[in-house]
Formats: sequence, structure tokens, C-alpha cells
Amino acid sequence: MTPPKLTIRSLRAVGVEAPMARPLGTSGGTIRVAPLLLIDLETEEGVTGRSYLFCYLPAAAPAIARVLDEVLRVVKGGRVSPPEIGAKLARHFFLIGVQGIVRMAIAGLDIACWDALAVAAGTPLVTLLGGAPKPVRAYNSNGLSLTLSPAAAADEAEALAAGGFRAVKLRLGRPAPEDDLAVTRAVRKRLRDDIALMVDFNQALGVDEAVRRGRALDGEGIYWIEEPVRHDDYTGCARIAREVATPVQIGENFSGVHAMEAALAARACDCVMPDLERIGGVSGWRRASALAAASGIEMSSHLFPEVSAHLLAVTPTCHWLEYVDWASPVLAEPLRIVDGAAVVPAGPGSGLAWNEEAVARYRML
Repeated sequence: MTPPKLTIRSLRAVGVEAPMARPLGTSGGTIRVAPLLLIDLETEEGVTGRSYLFCYLPAAAPAIARVLDEVLRVVKGGRVSPPEIGAKLARHFFLIGVQGIVRMAIAGLDIACWDALAVAAGTPLVTLLGGAPKPVRAYNSNGLSLTLSPAAAADEAEALAAGGFRAVKLRLGRPAPEDDLAVTRAVRKRLRDDIALMVDFNQALGVDEAVRRGRALDGEGIYWIEEPVRHDDYTGCARIAREVATPVQIGENFSGVHAMEAALAARACDCVMPDLERIGGVSGWRRASALAAASGIEMSSHLFPEVSAHLLAVTPTCHWLEYVDWASPVLAEPLRIVDGAAVVPAGPGSGLAWNEEAVARYRML
């Protein structure tokens, strides 16, 4: 499908602190509200494209918004053409480097561009990308924080599996390995055998300790072990992947596709889960998807389920959608989950639209 011609007029970025139904407690700290940056790309033709970024820290939202001001200065008046825009911004930010909040800002624009093109074409984003709306299986990644006791974690896991989810994710990385094992066993015992249990260490361990804890988990019915060590220690990850039977999952911290290439070349993992705002938006995801297909490796998403559902529906090695409801309080129509699968919206674009009353209520910027 040939995308319609659109011209960039303006960018609007609004920061909100959306309430989280369940806090996210990891080895790196606890997040109780979701700091989001909502982006509206307005075109001369009257079409608006939307995206949002997860900022991790509220203080990052105004910094990313300032970078978006510079992004607009560079691209204003140009065509809504993701390849051209990406190349132009890569040249502009070459000396400072396209990483960190710069990469996040560019990814936010890229996602909004693809949304605008799909809206203008009158098709869902998945259709513009060559696919068709279809259910995408999801695991529930809300909650199951590091701070929960075994009994509380088992109760919460049971609640998260309600509604048909076939998988949930548990955060690990407690100081004592026996405490991690106790909570894992409590959760695994409570869940039905046909419900997968992923565990995420959020980079908490050294390599030797990751091997020890990984081997201890090998007999506990775990689906994958996520980010056991520093995200860019591909040599260490490769050793863990060799010496631990449970699959190793990494990828949320890939800063662009070249990082994913390096990880795959090092055989650092058994599966990958790129993050939309770090891999380079929709354009970066498409390159990552092609790389995963060429490597024969299964690919899941990290956060951003509303847009990621469209992308996984056209990903050849589609694995799992990570479902979080963090943006739902500010969305006019939150993503629907039916029988454990995300329902890809059939309307134009990605389906993102803001609940303006809620945005005003939770606005921080």
C-alpha cells in the first residue's frame, strides 16, 4: 500500500503521571505512577498521528519534550516519511549520538508518523504494514513485584491470570536466592500447569550468581529468565544461555538494531523482546523483525502493547505481547484483551486517542 502524502506542521508533547493499578517493584526500584509523554503530530492536511513514551522517571519527560522541540525544528515542513525523517535526524544528532532520550524522542516521532499515515489511508496500522488485524497472545506483566511475599505473590498471580491470560511475569532479584526460589514455587504452585510463568531479574545479578540461580530455577517450570545480568553484557548472557536450561530472554534495552545484531552474533539469548522506544519506533521494529526472522529467533514486545500488537501481527517470529495497562487511564479506548489475546483494533491508525479529561487530571507538563 502506498502511504498518502502528509506534511509536518507541529508536534505537541504533554507529560502525565498515570495511576498504576499495581506498582512495579523491581530490583532497580519501585514505580507507583507511570510517567508518560503523550505526543501529537499534526499535519498540514489535518491528520493527527499519536504516540506515547514511557519516561521511567517524571524528570525525564520535560527533557524528552525539549529534544522533541529540536526534532520539530529540523523536520517541520517536511514530508511524513519515516525513512527520510530517520535519516535526517540521524545526521542532525550525529555528534551527540542517537541514544538515550534522543533515541526515545525520535522513536516517539516515528511511531506518530506511522500512525498518521495509517489514519490518512483509512486503515489499521497493521494493514498499512502488510498484515491484517488478528488476536495476539499476551502475558500479563502488571504487578508481581519484588516486594511481595510468597503468599501475596501467589494471590496476585492468580488474579492476573484471570480473564484468560495464559502467562504472567514475576519479578525476581531478592538478596537471598532462597527467597526468590520460595516466591517462584508459591506462584508456580498456584497457577494452572497450562499458564506460563516468566521471571525477570531486571539486571540484578552477576554472571556467576545468574548461573547458580538459573540452574536452581531449571526444575521449577519457568518459561524464560529475563535480563539476569547487565543488559549489554552479551558475553555473560551467552555463558548463562549455554549453562542454564531455561531460555534466556533479553532485548528491552537494545539501543537500536545494531545492538540486537551484536547480541545475536554473541548468542547471548534464546529469544528477544525489543522495546519500541529504544529499538527505533515502528521503523526500528521492522528492521529488528527482519533480523529475528533471518536468525530464526522468536520475538516478543516490551511495553507499549497498543502499538506493539499491530507490529507483532506482522512479525514472522511473533512470540508474546507484554501486556501492561499503564496508559489505559489516559486512553479514550484502552487495548482490549479477550481470552488472553490482544484484540488489534480494526479502525484507522494504531487506535491511540487520548481521554482529554483524564489527561488534564494527571498532567504534569
